[in-house]
Amino acid sequence: MAEQMADQLGGWRGLVESSIPVVVFVIANVVGDLRPAVIASVAVALLIAGLRLAQRRPVRHAVNGLFGIAIGAAIAWRTGDERDFYLPGILYGIGYGLALLLSAAIRQPLVGWIWSVLVAKGRSEWRDDPRLVRTFTQLTVLWGVVWLAKVGVQAGLYLAHQDTALGVARLALGYPPYALLLLITVWVVRRVTREPAPEPLPGA
Repeated sequence: MAEQMADQLGGWRGLVESSIPVVVFVIANVVGDLRPAVIASVAVALLIAGLRLAQRRPVRHAVNGLFGIAIGAAIAWRTGDERDFYLPGILYGIGYGLALLLSAAIRQPLVGWIWSVLVAKGRSEWRDDPRLVRTFTQLTVLWGVVWLAKVGVQAGLYLAHQDTALGVARLALGYPPYALLLLITVWVVRRVTREPAPEPLPGA
């Protein structure tokens, strides 16, 4: 299960490659100006996508990363404000966190449906198991709270014009919390599915 979910992130190589353009932007922006940093980050993202294509490796993750970098770079280039490079990610994080909490509130936990797609090959039998519905609802709330907490830190740094700290936070609060949430999700769901369902009371 963990391997299948990790594969959706591109594996360790995908995680590293998606972070490199952001690292390049942060470093280039600290030692130089905005425009060279934008150019360098986009160039690196294009290079990574090109290498994957040349090696006949899946380019989905590289293209997704390039798309995100390109939007942030375009906004920062247009406004001339380096912190705007991170604005799309912040807005996306807010929307994703709210969507998670909303799905839990209406008893359609998003983590459960993601599990169905990534792990259960499209099956959704968990909807017929009250224990799993409850488990996925609780996990979805956890994901939503963590997501809004980490994007809240980034939004605070954005509003405070702490550009370098914002770049560091983007890296530190990116995949590490994501990986931890995945591990917790896999462990909890496997534990629940291994436990036998309680026997109904006589006459119930």
